[in-house]
Amino acid sequence: MDPLPPSGRRSPADSHDVIEVRGARENNLADVSLDIPKRRLTVFTGVSGSGKSSLVFGTIAAESQRLINETYTAFVQSFMPSLGRPDVDALRNLSAAIVVDQERMGANSRSTVGTATDAHTMLRIIFSRLGTPHVGTSTAFSFNSVEGMCPACEGLGRVSDIDVGQLVDVERSLKEGAITVPGFAVDSWYWQSLALSGLVDPDAKLKDYTPRQWEDFLHKPATKVKIGTTNVTYEGLVVKVRRLYLSKDRESMQSHVREFVDRAVVFTRCGACGGGRLNPAALASRINGRNIAECSAMQISDLAGFVRGIEDASVGPLLASLRNTLDSLVEIGLGYLSLDRESGTLSGGEAQRVKMIRHLGSSLTDITYVFDEPTVGLHPHDIQRMNGLLLRLRDKGNTVLVVEHKPETIEIADHVVDLGPGAGPAGGRVCFTGDVAGLRASDSLTGRHLDHRARLRERVREPRGHLSITGANLHNLKDVSVDIPLGVLTVVTGVAGSGKSSLIHGSLPGREGVVVVDQSAIRGSRRSNPATYTGLLDPIRTAFAKANGVKAALFSANSEGACPNCKGIGLVYTDLAMMAGVASVCEQCEGRRFTSEVLTHTLRGKDISEVLAMSVAEARDFFTSGQAKAILGRLSDVGLGYLGLGQPLTTLSGGERQRLKLAIRMAEKATTYVLDEPTTGLHLADVDQLLALLDKLIDDGNTVVVIEHHQAVMAHADWLIDLGPGAGQDGGRVVFTGTPADLVSQGGSLTAEHLRAYLKESGPR
Repeated sequence: MDPLPPSGRRSPADSHDVIEVRGARENNLADVSLDIPKRRLTVFTGVSGSGKSSLVFGTIAAESQRLINETYTAFVQSFMPSLGRPDVDALRNLSAAIVVDQERMGANSRSTVGTATDAHTMLRIIFSRLGTPHVGTSTAFSFNSVEGMCPACEGLGRVSDIDVGQLVDVERSLKEGAITVPGFAVDSWYWQSLALSGLVDPDAKLKDYTPRQWEDFLHKPATKVKIGTTNVTYEGLVVKVRRLYLSKDRESMQSHVREFVDRAVVFTRCGACGGGRLNPAALASRINGRNIAECSAMQISDLAGFVRGIEDASVGPLLASLRNTLDSLVEIGLGYLSLDRESGTLSGGEAQRVKMIRHLGSSLTDITYVFDEPTVGLHPHDIQRMNGLLLRLRDKGNTVLVVEHKPETIEIADHVVDLGPGAGPAGGRVCFTGDVAGLRASDSLTGRHLDHRARLRERVREPRGHLSITGANLHNLKDVSVDIPLGVLTVVTGVAGSGKSSLIHGSLPGREGVVVVDQSAIRGSRRSNPATYTGLLDPIRTAFAKANGVKAALFSANSEGACPNCKGIGLVYTDLAMMAGVASVCEQCEGRRFTSEVLTHTLRGKDISEVLAMSVAEARDFFTSGQAKAILGRLSDVGLGYLGLGQPLTTLSGGERQRLKLAIRMAEKATTYVLDEPTTGLHLADVDQLLALLDKLIDDGNTVVVIEHHQAVMAHADWLIDLGPGAGQDGGRVVFTGTPADLVSQGGSLTAEHLRAYLKESGPR
C-alpha cells in the first residue's frame, strides 16, 4: 500500500486507477461523467433527491452486481433478482460491489447478532474444544442443528401459545356471538361445527360451562360427530385455530386475520431450556463457569471481557478473531447488544453496523463497499468510531463509497462528490469533485453549509405544564421518572442504546393527543405513492373529472383508467423460465400507466400521467387552491418538495417515510408530536427548514418531543433530557434535564462534551 501523503488522505496512484462513469442518466442524473478514485474513501453529498443514490446505488453498485450475476449459470440466475442495466453510456474499472444499507435484517428468529457476524460460530468451536464436560463438535452447540437444539422449542428458546381471551367472550353464549375469531360468525359453517356438535350448549354462557365442556370446546382433538344427518369432523376451537391460521405463512394472510393472529398468539420462554435454545448436554458444558447460552445472553461489552479471560494455545487464533469481532462491535457502538439478540429486532442503523462488522473480518480485498448514511442512529461520540471503521475498510485495500450528510464523516473523505444544485429535475449534476478543503472553498450548497453551526436559543420557551413518566423499566431503563414539558421543543439525547426509544416509545404512545411519527415502513405495494398515500390523488382525480365531464375513477391507475396490459403499474414482468425474469416498460402505455383514452383528457394542458410525474414543488405551482394546495403545502413544509407524486413508496428512505407521515399527521387534531430522528436523510441546508417547521408546530400551540443526535437540533431545543451515561446495562438513567445552555455550562455527559465542541466550531479548520 502506498504511503499516505502529508495530509493523511490518500491520492489516486495514477489516472487509470479510477472508476470511470460516462453519461449516467439513471433517474434524474443529467448525463453525469466523472472519475472516482479506487481504494480511497469517497463521500457523496448533496440535498435529498439530488441524485446521490441514483449515481452510487442505481448506477455503480447496480452495474457491478449485474455483471457479477451474469457470470453464473442460467439455472443459478433463475433464483436471483432481475437487475436491468442502468442508464449509462459506460462504466469502466468496476470491482465487485457490496452494498451495506439500512435495510432491516430478515425477521427469521433463527438469525441473531451472533450468527450474522460469525461470532456465535467462533464461540461454538471454542466451546467444542474447551468446554467441560466435552459434548462434541461445534454443531452440538448450534440451536439451528438437530444435534444441538432444544427438542421442546426446536431451538427457538420460546414456545407459542394461544391467548384464549382473544378467541372468546366468556360473558356470552355461542348463539350470542361468543367466538371472536375471524370466520366464526354465528351460523357460519365453522360456528355450526362447534355449536351444533352436541358437546356444548349453544345457549349457555361460556363462563357457565363445566370443566369437561370447556375442555371439549377448546381442546378436543379431531373427532367424528353427527350434525343432523351429516357426519362432520369436530375440532376444539384452539385446535381448529391452530390448524386454520397458525400453520399458514403470515404474509399470505388477509390483514384482518394477521391482526387477529398477532393478538391471539403469545410467546413464552421455553421451560425445558429456559430460553437458552439448546439441549441439556450443550447447556451443561461450561468454560470458566459459564455455558454458551449464558455467554450469548451477555452484553457484548461484557462478553468481550469474558473472552479475554480465556487462555488456551490450542484455540489461540480463533480466540484472537473472536476478540477482534467483539471489540469491533463495541467500537462501533453496539456493545450494548447481545449475541442472542434476534436480527429482525435491530433498527436500520444497527443492522447496517452489524453487516459492517461482518465485512471487516472478511479476507476479501479490492472490493467496492457502498454505504447509505452509516451514521444514522449514532450519537456524535459513536460517529467517531464509525469513521474509524470506514477508514479500516479502506486501508485493507478497498474502495469505500459513502452517501452521507454528517460533516463529521465528510471531513474524513479522501475525495468528495457533491451533486445538485437542487433536488429532482433541479439536481442530477456534479457541483464539485475534489478534496474536503476544495469543497469548503467551493460555492456549492454543501460547501457553504459545511461549517454552518446552529446557535443556542437566546430565550427558551416557558412550559405550560408537564407530561409525567414515572417508574419506566422497559428494556434497560432503571425505574426512570421524568417530566416532559408541554408547549416547548424537548430533545431526548444519549448514545445509541442508552434507552431513549424505550423511554419515549414505551411511555407516550396511547396518551390523549399524542401522535408518534417514526421511520417504520409504510404499508403499501409498488402501486402506492405519495399521491395515493396522502389522499392527494382524490382532489386531483376530482379536478380532472370536473374539467372533462367524466368519472373520477378513470384517473386512478388502480381502477377503471388503468392500462389493461400492465394493470396500471407501468411495467410488465416477464418470466423467462430458467432465465432471470425481466421487468420492461409497458409498450402499450409506454410506462404512463393509463389507457390512451384517459390520456386524452387534460387539466390545464397536462394529462394525469404528466401530473403524477411532477415533483411536489412543481405540483404546488399547478394546484393553487383547495385540498390539493393544503396537502402539497404540508409536504413542502416537511422538506419533501423534491419528491415525485407518483414515486413508489417502496423507494423512500426511512427519513422520507417519517416526514411523509408527519405531513399527514399535521392535519389531525393532535397536541403532542413525537418524532424519531427527523434529520435522517436531511442535507445540512435542510436542517434549518426542519427546525423552522418544529417551531411552527409549537407556535400553533403544540408540544414537540424529538429523539435526536444532531447537535443543531439539540442547540435549538428549549429543554433537553439526556440518557446514559453509556449504552445497554451502562445506560437507562437520566443523566441530565434542563436547558441546552445549562448542559453546555454544567453537564459532564458525552452529549455535553460534543455539544460544547459543536458550539465552539466556526470558520475553516
